[in-house]
Amino acid sequence: MAPKTKFTRETIINAAFDIAKIEGINQITVRKVADKMGSSIAPIYVNFTEIEELKTSVIQKIHMISQQMLMTKYTEDPFLNIGIASLKFSREYPVLFKDLIMNNTMYMKDVQPPADTILQQMKQAPTLNGFTDQEMGGILFKMKVFQMGLSVMDVNGLLPTALDEQQLIELLESTGNDLILAAQSRRNMEEQK
Repeated sequence: MAPKTKFTRETIINAAFDIAKIEGINQITVRKVADKMGSSIAPIYVNFTEIEELKTSVIQKIHMISQQMLMTKYTEDPFLNIGIASLKFSREYPVLFKDLIMNNTMYMKDVQPPADTILQQMKQAPTLNGFTDQEMGGILFKMKVFQMGLSVMDVNGLLPTALDEQQLIELLESTGNDLILAAQSRRNMEEQK
């Protein structure tokens, strides 16, 4: 008789994550995860007391993925890298993006990076030298509004099909530069008063 296959927590989380990527977080069920692993439901209940605990573990995995993307150096511009990470997440995981952003799920707060982490990354951008935390927060908010709208349009197929990822990154960069220039201009006008 062949030995029984043991399923680790990580194996179960990965199976649940695969379901979430295709169907959404709220579509994770014990039966679907067991079917995905080719097992009974027993290993899931050995490792998790309830389905919400498993969903929380999947959210933690999504958070780790988004943090890795956020810390990736796509370009020499740390501020641009923040937008690129968000755009790449929405393009690579469109169902999760829709689930977390567009469906306003309760899990969103667990995936968002802390604001101070993003501000620290922004402080490394030479184009943002001299801005106060409050000014950078304003620039970040405006950029988030633009980037979020761009990502929503992208995952819903509302952008011209001719736009590729590089062109979207250039659009992010151009908009970011415009916001920085506007903030600098506003500051200069305030100083002249």
